[in-house]
Amino acid sequence: MSPASVGTWPTLAELLAEHARARPGRTATVCGDTRVTYAELDERVTRLAGALRAAGVTSGSRVLWLGQTCHRVLELLLAGSRLGAMVCPANWRYSAEEMAFVVDDLRPTVVVWQDAEIGPTVREAEKRATHPALWLRHDTDGPDTDRPDTYESFLATGAVDAPSADPDPHAPVLVIYTAAHGGRPAGSMLTSANLVAQGSVIGALFHADGDQIFLNSGPLFHIGTFQHTATTFMWGGTNIFVRRSDPEELCRLIADERCTSAFLMPPQVAQLIETNRDQRFDLRSLRSPLTVIPGWKDMVTPDVSPWGRHMGGFGQTEVTGFCLYAALGHEEWSPTVGRPVPFARVTIVGPDGTEVPDGEVGEIVVRGALVHAGYWDRPADNAHRTRTGGWHTTDLGRRLPDGRISFVGTATRMIKSAAENIYPAEVEACLERHPAVRDAAVIGVPDDRWVQSVKAVVVLRDGTTATDTELIEHCRTQIASFKKPRTVIFVDALPRVNGAKDYDSIDETHGGGNYPGGTTSHGH
Repeated sequence: MSPASVGTWPTLAELLAEHARARPGRTATVCGDTRVTYAELDERVTRLAGALRAAGVTSGSRVLWLGQTCHRVLELLLAGSRLGAMVCPANWRYSAEEMAFVVDDLRPTVVVWQDAEIGPTVREAEKRATHPALWLRHDTDGPDTDRPDTYESFLATGAVDAPSADPDPHAPVLVIYTAAHGGRPAGSMLTSANLVAQGSVIGALFHADGDQIFLNSGPLFHIGTFQHTATTFMWGGTNIFVRRSDPEELCRLIADERCTSAFLMPPQVAQLIETNRDQRFDLRSLRSPLTVIPGWKDMVTPDVSPWGRHMGGFGQTEVTGFCLYAALGHEEWSPTVGRPVPFARVTIVGPDGTEVPDGEVGEIVVRGALVHAGYWDRPADNAHRTRTGGWHTTDLGRRLPDGRISFVGTATRMIKSAAENIYPAEVEACLERHPAVRDAAVIGVPDDRWVQSVKAVVVLRDGTTATDTELIEHCRTQIASFKKPRTVIFVDALPRVNGAKDYDSIDETHGGGNYPGGTTSHGH
């Protein structure tokens, strides 16, 4: 064994072996009526790894999950870790065409799929996909009349001896499809080292440990949920899985399993409050930071961890979740301002890749143990995003005088006015700080002299008034003068797609586009 292999991160498979030895009787997973201890999980994962290896899954192979939240996703991830293979839990809400794209893009050796609720979509996706794979239905304990291959029967064929693999902790084990490239999503490849590093941070900031009982109430195709699933496993806690977010079922699970944490968004909390108005479920085991929501504080235990007291930060799938946490720099707390975790080195750079002075807006670039292994099969994108030796997030930030970093917005729509770079997200944030502005979109429009100039499309709050001159002056006093809008128009509402501003429609309606602009008439 080399010195490098001695002093390195553990793999997820190695953590499982330790849990099975140190806490064999501890409940590892609960999913419906299925309860599995760490000793039992180790045996199931061993058999599953053997069956996958016999099916052709080796180092670098991919396994695709087309289903909802389930303990079997964790089993596949751990078996993949033993083999050096990658497991991808895809978005079960995808259309058949989108699922077929993922099958053909990822080219998995094995696809594990679900019949309940999404069966027709999955079957249509299989017809459309051209890549051959072994398809295993997971949501049945016995043979299916039209699809005899099932997850449990497949697992049972695996040998009880562990596969003789020695995977690299820096090899990808998890693929999450995220950012769109050319209109299609790309798979972010996360490693054991990534997940263990983030789990170490979450352990400190969320007070996660071996007593944690985590309710997987969010989607496993989202890093927001998965980072906590992995953290709970890493610390030897218990993961509770629920197929989809039903408020009655969530209340029952919290009460019966004494869940200590959960992935809950404010709309889910509102549903739980309404469901438990009569207090028939005892939810006091749950530590929650969302106690400002009326009625919730009386049902749960306030979360006094650093995260619970100072929620927020900045992150993305490609850096394994958050790399900046408000809890690490909560002076004048803001949910979009924080300090880097110890495993991340964050710089703010300009278009040429050099670091900008403190206070100036630039792109957030991240280095360190949280940065993923790149996008699956996207060599050109990976080369571009690592062109300066760090991961270019395509998101904007600025470093404050006290060293904290403030997230500003996305950098993908830069306006080039003469030699100046203007990021619409920064100008929009400035406009939306005006008390009369409810919503704003900033676009670049043609300019005979400067190539592009800044145009603001603004929605005012009900019952308020503001003039274009007033808003332009408001921006001039808060950001560099060259960034302020040259023109402002007022509309009743901004078009949106899935809740996000529809910039393509806004550009088409109001004359924007050509990002970033070309050269000026003077050749600068």
